[in-house]
Amino acid sequence: MTLPFFVYGTLLPGEHNHDLFLRGRTAAEEPGRLTGAVLYDGPGYPYAVEEPGGVVCGELVTALPEAYEELLGALDRLEEFVPGGPGNLYERVAREVERPDGTDVRAWVYVAAPAVAAQLRARGRLIAGGDWRAAHD
Repeated sequence: MTLPFFVYGTLLPGEHNHDLFLRGRTAAEEPGRLTGAVLYDGPGYPYAVEEPGGVVCGELVTALPEAYEELLGALDRLEEFVPGGPGNLYERVAREVERPDGTDVRAWVYVAAPAVAAQLRARGRLIAGGDWRAAHD
């Protein structure tokens, strides 16, 4: 399934991992909003945790067709995601993301794996407004 990516932390434009992983590999980047999730501050990077009523602000990134498979693998490695992996910090899931014009598009989102999400809910620091960049400026 070829989907755009919704990014909300170190992969945002102007952040360190954007230059390392996305520069030259994208056809489009535009603001997006993920509903049904909240954002927690992690050690150096944020985690989206699925939560009804929440909103996470970020960017919707469409890969160049010729770069898609390579980018998908690179982002899975960055997020330490292995399909079905018991030690995953993140899970890659397909979710609806809202574009600036109000339309929705299905996109890949890296959300906190269940064990990580439970720890964050119990002891994590919630990022008000779901905007990591605003919280770190």
